[in-house]
Amino acid sequence: MTGYIHSLESFGTVDGPGVRYVVFSQGCPMRCLYCHNPDTWHLKDGTPMETEEILKKLNRNRSFYTTGGLTVTGGEPLLQIDFLTELFTKAKEMNIHTCLDTSGILFDKNNEEKLAKFHALTKVTDLVMLDIKHMDENEHRKLTGHSNRNVFDFARFLEEQNIPVWIRHVVVPGITNQTEELEALGRYLSTLTNVEKLEILPYHALAVPKYENLDMEYPLKGVPQLTKQEAKEAYAIVEKTWKNM
Repeated sequence: MTGYIHSLESFGTVDGPGVRYVVFSQGCPMRCLYCHNPDTWHLKDGTPMETEEILKKLNRNRSFYTTGGLTVTGGEPLLQIDFLTELFTKAKEMNIHTCLDTSGILFDKNNEEKLAKFHALTKVTDLVMLDIKHMDENEHRKLTGHSNRNVFDFARFLEEQNIPVWIRHVVVPGITNQTEELEALGRYLSTLTNVEKLEILPYHALAVPKYENLDMEYPLKGVPQLTKQEAKEAYAIVEKTWKNM
């Protein structure tokens, strides 16, 4: 099966446990204001690649990934769920740990055909890194252009399927760094039994030159970057609420 790929990274260390081969898939339905890869938005802008081709590239340095594995991120990998499932199925046949980095936005619990595809995918997925953008639905729409209902439905589905989850949350000054938002996230995490890890990702503006090169206006121009200390404080708020519920 052929998918559209943005890029490949042979030595990823922040995309799941251990050293990982990272596939950046092309295409994303969301338009997050802080998106640092606007060049991944449009599916057909990617490079067509077959699953076998990707796994052959991974296998060349297989010894690097003995404590890690394969991660597919994006863009939004679920936009190409059939390709993703085939890739993970073949990876599991090679005894490779599989990790999906997703927003979960394309999950639809009311569509039987799509739900069947998600069941097939989770059978060959060892870990999901789920990016929760914002706890408030209206604010989530402002931030991404979409409701967060599918995200929460997907999180519950993963819990039902006993899939380990790492939660990722980008903290942006003035948008997601309010105490109320962080405490809401903590309370929500306390309702899930399969969350293994929380990652607070500090907002940065490193993508500004990319927007300029693409002749695009950067949506968060002038918003200050989150400091390391602020990130630690945000993590502490979420963790305290999460663990004390």
